[in-house]
Parts: sequence; C-alpha cells; structure tokens
Amino acid sequence: MKIAVAGTGYVGLVTGVALAHIGHHVTCVDIDEIKIKKMQEGISPIYEEGLEELMHLNKERLTYTTDYKKAYSKADVIFIGVGTPEKEDGSANLTYLYAVLDQIRESVTKDTVVVIKSTVPIGTNDEVEKYLNEKVSGLKISIVSNPEFLAQGTAVHDTLYATRIVVGVEDDYAKKIMTKLYKPLTKEPYNVPFLVMDRKSAEMVKYASNDFLALKISYINEIANFCEAIGADISLVTKGMSYDSRIGNKFLNPGIGYGGSCFPKDTKALHFLSKEYGCEMKTLKATIEINKNQKLVLINKLEKVFPNLHGLTIGVLGLTFKPGTDDLREAPSIDNIKYLLKQGVIIKAYDPIGIDNFKRILAMDKTLTNHLNNITYYNNIDDTITNTDAVMIMTEWKEIKEYSLENYIKLMKTPYIFDGRNCYSLDNINKYNLYYNSIGRKIIEKNIIK
Repeated sequence: MKIAVAGTGYVGLVTGVALAHIGHHVTCVDIDEIKIKKMQEGISPIYEEGLEELMHLNKERLTYTTDYKKAYSKADVIFIGVGTPEKEDGSANLTYLYAVLDQIRESVTKDTVVVIKSTVPIGTNDEVEKYLNEKVSGLKISIVSNPEFLAQGTAVHDTLYATRIVVGVEDDYAKKIMTKLYKPLTKEPYNVPFLVMDRKSAEMVKYASNDFLALKISYINEIANFCEAIGADISLVTKGMSYDSRIGNKFLNPGIGYGGSCFPKDTKALHFLSKEYGCEMKTLKATIEINKNQKLVLINKLEKVFPNLHGLTIGVLGLTFKPGTDDLREAPSIDNIKYLLKQGVIIKAYDPIGIDNFKRILAMDKTLTNHLNNITYYNNIDDTITNTDAVMIMTEWKEIKEYSLENYIKLMKTPYIFDGRNCYSLDNINKYNLYYNSIGRKIIEKNIIK
C-alpha cells in the first residue's frame, strides 16, 4: 500500500519506518527542510535505538519530502503523527493537527483513509471527519483513530512488537483497509493482537492507559516518601508488591517524577476534559500535583544537608527524562538545574546524548541569562564529579548505574550522592565511606566530614 505520514517526530517517523519495514511504500512529510535533508541522507533527526538502521534497511520503500500535495494525493492511507502539546490550561493544542488537515483537504484526489496517531481529546476524530468531508466534495474521507503505545528509547521495538494495535473505525471500508495494512504485524514473528472498536473508545484507550501508568508512578513515589518517614525500604516494599499478578512489577520504580512527551500532557488533557464534562477525575488531579512536587525531592534533600547552596559545586548526572532518548520534555533535570543556578551554584553536567538539547532549553529561559556561565558540560562522569561538593543523579543511564563507587570517593571534594533514580543497591553502598541519599530508602552516612 502507498502510505503518507505527516510529521517526523517520535511517533511519525517511527511509524513510517515500521510500515516500510513490513512492506508498504511510505512517504514521510515534514515542513522542516533541514530535517528532510537529514533523513534523505539516512540520518535520523531523533535519537532512537535501531531507527537509523531500519531507515537504511528499508530505504527503497521510504521517501522523505516537504511536498505534501504530491504525497497526500497519491496515498491510500495518510497517517497523522504531529504533536498535540498542552496549552496553559492543560487542554490539548490541536493547531498542528488542523494545519495538516488543511493540507490534506487541498491535496487528496481520491477516497482516502486518514489515520490519527496523535493523541487527541475524545471526540476529536468525529470532528475531524466532519471538517474534512465538509471541505472535500465528491470524495469520501474515512477517519480512523489508531493511538500509539510506544515508549521513547524502545519505540522501534514497541511499534513492531506492540502489546496491541487499537483501531477505532466507524465504517466497513476503513476497517477493511486497516486490517489489510496491519496484517503483516498480526503474523509471525510479531503476532500483535489487533483490536477494532469505535473511535471514541480507541481515543479513550490511549488516555486511560497512559494516565493509569502515570498514576501508578505517582502512587509508588508517595509510598516511597512515606517509607522514608517511617524507616521502611521502598525496594523491599515494591519487591513484595510485585509478586501479586494483579499489580505486577512494571512502573514500581520510585524516583523524581515522570517526564517526556506523553504522561505530563496526557494527564493534564484528560483532567481538563473530565472537568469540561462535569466529571472531574480527582485521581488525575492528585497525580499531576504529586509529580510536580516529586521533581524537587532531591533539592529538598540537598538543602537539608547544605542549607546555603551559594558557591557550591554540584555535579548533575543525567539530563534526559529517561535513558535511551535525547528527549528533555518535562525532564526533572530542567527545574532542578534552573533552581540551583539561581541559588548561585556552580553546575557540572553530564549526559551521554542530551547535552545539546539541554543547552537550547536553558538558552531560551531569559531569567537565566546571567547564570549560564555557571554551568559546564562534560562527556564523561569522571570530569563531571571531580572536585564537586555533591552529586545529584537525575537519569538512570547504564553508564551511571555501572560507574565505580570508589571514584566518587576518589574524585569528589566530599562524596555526597543524592540519587533520584536509586541506581545503586544499599548493600553495595554500605561498603564505602560516603553519604548516599536515595528515594524511599534509609540514608547511608559513613565517616563523612562536611
């Protein structure tokens, strides 16, 4: 089949490459000429494991272009994978979605199936169908809701070996096309379950799934904070919980809050929508508030040990919101480092792949103009922690989890470690003379003189 994909971010590009991999001819469309040129050269504009390799492997079935008219006019199916960022009130901003819809309506020349991968408020697909069919005469445009469930860092695997494919349709033609399109993924070696339902239910599956996981993270973070207060160990508590099949062992790792492109905006969007319908979801309201506070837990711990932060040199290990991605959207490191810089702290920062993106984010904040000289970036942990008064761990990168604890003692001015991701076991930490303060576990403090 001939497929066009609007948007070449995490959702759009991964979707397009995956569809090419299972045999379809795919044209990826973007308005950014620089991104398109990179992709035409075989370079992925985003960091995602295995993506660039699949781009090369399937280059004969992949085209990248800014010419949306040509792409959409020839397509049997058009996927929309553009961003739907949150507005100030928490609702979803559909500006980019409708910009693509306007392009589609001036380009299509035959009956077409338009598939919305972007996360949109419940009912949006119905509105989109009306919008397109009112503007396009003589043609039938079928709208399909096809939410994605990929996680950044494992997006390629999550697309090809998905836990399920959810398709929301309102007519038999769209159902037939989508069944044919995804048929290769329902067979060996992928064996992905294929679920067909109405569009509103499909839209809700996406929100309900993401927001449940966000709620689960916030719940376990609250349990971790309470464990600290009463002297329990969250790692033992979650181990005991995980044996219950009704709970499972996923998303039970305490930390300094969730970030990324999905959970923050999706919780706010569904909470906003629930209020609009007079059915406020108070669990989501609590989840949003808990996560906001959790992001600054390490700062609170740090200030209890160092009441006056001014003039301290602090190493920050990890900048991205999770390992395996260069995405910094809603990353806890941003709020923490901004706060520290404004307190007069000297920052030494390390991340394997997120530094360039982080520099751009800080440069956009005009309140930091006079503080940016106080942050230096490093591509290795040794240089980052050398002569520091304390270290804060923000991301559980493999390089950090496997780093020698002896080096903290050897290289730091004072070996104070504040671990927001529980990268090290307490049994191992207990072998060394250092201060270690993590999430939901007792503080290890051995032979430390500040």
